[in-house]
Amino acid sequence: MRICLIASSRFPVAEPFAGGLEAMTHALARELVDRGHEVSLFAGPGSDRALPVELLDLPEFEPSDVAMSDVNAPSRHWMAEHHAYLSLMLRLAGGEDQRFDVVHNNSLHHLPVAMAGSISVPVVTTLHTPPLPWLESAIALAPGESSFVAVSRATARAWSHVTDAAAVHNGVDVDTWLPGPGGGPAVWTGRLVPEKAPHEAIDACRRAGVPLVLAGPLADLGYHESHIAPRLGGDVRYVGHLDHAALAGLLGRASVAVTTPAWDEPYGLVAAEAMACGTPVASYSRGALPEVVAPGAGVLARPGDVDDLARAVLEARGCDRGEVRRHAVEHCSLTRMTDEYERIYADLVDDELAA
Repeated sequence: MRICLIASSRFPVAEPFAGGLEAMTHALARELVDRGHEVSLFAGPGSDRALPVELLDLPEFEPSDVAMSDVNAPSRHWMAEHHAYLSLMLRLAGGEDQRFDVVHNNSLHHLPVAMAGSISVPVVTTLHTPPLPWLESAIALAPGESSFVAVSRATARAWSHVTDAAAVHNGVDVDTWLPGPGGGPAVWTGRLVPEKAPHEAIDACRRAGVPLVLAGPLADLGYHESHIAPRLGGDVRYVGHLDHAALAGLLGRASVAVTTPAWDEPYGLVAAEAMACGTPVASYSRGALPEVVAPGAGVLARPGDVDDLARAVLEARGCDRGEVRRHAVEHCSLTRMTDEYERIYADLVDDELAA
């Protein structure tokens, strides 16, 4: 098939990934190419040139000083992102969509949804987050113009007041995230931001008497300085923002992976990555984590309860690593995810031909 993938313009689709959305889009694009599909990935500057990337920042646009002096003017970043997606959707509406059989939107921007009716091929949008006001508005103004998929049943339920969405769990390449020996410290991976609450992972592991390593981008420096840096030292280390190879090695050596969502996590890709490495997960039971972390592959704790999370850390370390890995291969693999998206693409194209 000829597939157009629309990614985020804000962060590059390249390692080390800014978040799960970029990691999922990269893995899906690579797997679709490997399966023989003709893929065009529209993504932000700096994206992996090993993929069939077309940059989303062209043509460049700089609003005038007069326009930006308006008291209600948006930020230059907002304008750049708006211009990038408007340019892409106008190109598709002008006939470039004939290059494709289907458009798969993995961005969080409203224009690919609002303008889906202007192009002649089916559009499917993956909902990677809880509801956003701009996306709600686009769906309300263009009902029936797109199909929607959510990254979990929990995320589908969160959007149910706006639209119906099938659930397709994200997947990880289980041939990249390989099992390791375990036995090492606990590991927390992800963006170090308040909504992911890594400071609570530090507190829980200290109460459990288990050393902890944190890895990921410092996406909120104020939060890092106030909540993370003062807690570092001794049995807690921060090792930076790592690529997948380094993360896989770190997770494979870990005795347990800790996740601490302070929001309704849409999927929880870091949990899937850990389990693919055979490492059990201790997590707050929020959002999609109960769907991802099955009994025997980890232990869930009451959301926000650091003492209960400390209990989960100790209990999860006793899980059988072989069973954890088997769960990931069966339920969290990139192969399974891509199979499901291929079926969705085929159904959309068949429906379009039958219309």
